[in-house]
Amino acid sequence: MTLGVIGVGTIAAALVEGLGGGGILLSPRGATTAARLARRLPGVRVAASNQAVVDGSGTIILAVRPQVVEAVVRDLRFRPDQKVISLVAATGIDTLRGWIGLDLPVVRAVPLPFVAGRSGVTPVFPPDPEAEALFNRLGTAIPCQSQQEFDLIAVASALMGSYFGILETAQAWLATQGLPEVSARTYLAGLFANLGRVATDSQQDFAVLRGEYSTRGGLNEQLFRDFSAGGGVAALTLGLDGLLARVRGQ
Repeated sequence: MTLGVIGVGTIAAALVEGLGGGGILLSPRGATTAARLARRLPGVRVAASNQAVVDGSGTIILAVRPQVVEAVVRDLRFRPDQKVISLVAATGIDTLRGWIGLDLPVVRAVPLPFVAGRSGVTPVFPPDPEAEALFNRLGTAIPCQSQQEFDLIAVASALMGSYFGILETAQAWLATQGLPEVSARTYLAGLFANLGRVATDSQQDFAVLRGEYSTRGGLNEQLFRDFSAGGGVAALTLGLDGLLARVRGQ
C-alpha cells in the first residue's frame, strides 16, 4: 500500500531516505527536497497536490509545522479506510480528528534525523502495529502506553540542541586556553561519540555510569560537582519542566 507524506522537510526527508523508496507519494510542500528524493530513490513520486497524496495513499504521514497544520488538514478530504501518522508537535489526536472530520485511526510519532541511517529511536502513541513496524525499519520503535509517556519522550528529544551547545561551549573554552579549534572539535566529538556507545551498550543506570567514569576525587567528579553547584542541574530541570508544560499546551 502506498505511503503518503505531506510536508517534505528535514524529518520527512530523513524518513524517506531511511525507507529507501518503494511506494511513497510525496506532497509538493518542500518541492525542492521532494524532487531530489524522487530522482534518487526508486518508487518515490511527487504528487501534484496535498489532496493527490491523500487520494493515492492508504497511510498518510503528516509532517507539516504546527503553525500551519490546521489549515493544511482542514483543506483535505480523507477516506474512512485511511490512517494518519502525525509527526506534528504539540497537536493532539482528538484535535487532528476534529480537523479531519472523520474518526480515523491517528497515531503520533517523534522521529529524529537519525532515521535516515536506520538508527532512530522513535516513540509511537498509541501503540499501533503498522506504525511500529514502519519505525522499526528505521531503527527502534518505542510504543507508549499513555499520552504522558509520549509527552515525556517528546521533551527528551529537545536535548539535542543542548548537547551540541555543551560541545560548543567546551570547544570555545579550550580554544581560548590555547588549543586549536580543530583539535578541540576532533577530541570532543570523539569523546562524546564513545560515551554515547557506552550508554547504548550498557544496561547500567546513568548515575552508575557517571560514578564509573568519575574517579573519586578526580577531575570528572569535580566538574560535575561544580556544574551542579553552579545551577546546571537546576537549569536543566527547569528547562525540561517548561518544555513539558508547552507540550501539554499549558
